[in-house]
Amino acid sequence: MEKEKIEDELTYRIIGCSMKVHGTLGNGFQEVIYQRALAIELEKAQLSFARELEMPIFYDMIEIGSRRVDFLVENKVLVELKALVKLEDVHLAQGLNYLIAYKLDIGLLLNFGAKSLEVKRLRHPLNKRV
Repeated sequence: MEKEKIEDELTYRIIGCSMKVHGTLGNGFQEVIYQRALAIELEKAQLSFARELEMPIFYDMIEIGSRRVDFLVENKVLVELKALVKLEDVHLAQGLNYLIAYKLDIGLLLNFGAKSLEVKRLRHPLNKRV
């Protein structure tokens, strides 16, 4: 239970940084602008992160390619940014697939393109947490 509490606190902090970015910039910029601004806010919040981290994708224990993660925060939370008018099911599926591929339990899908910041919390599909 302590692990989930720490993870929840971490995701709240990341969302807070994201809300500050969206509140300052609004919508309408390219994703890279939000990435750069969020990196500044994560640093201010003293959160460790890797940006544009290249991570391998495996199939049947064989590396078949790689994908860059927008952010990996505290080596625990995958953060995927979008700058779209609206998130769709395909974006959620993509985020869940990344959690599986990278063997991570928790992620955030953040859409800065909408008038209000859209936040989707992601849990690894095999994680049994209620």
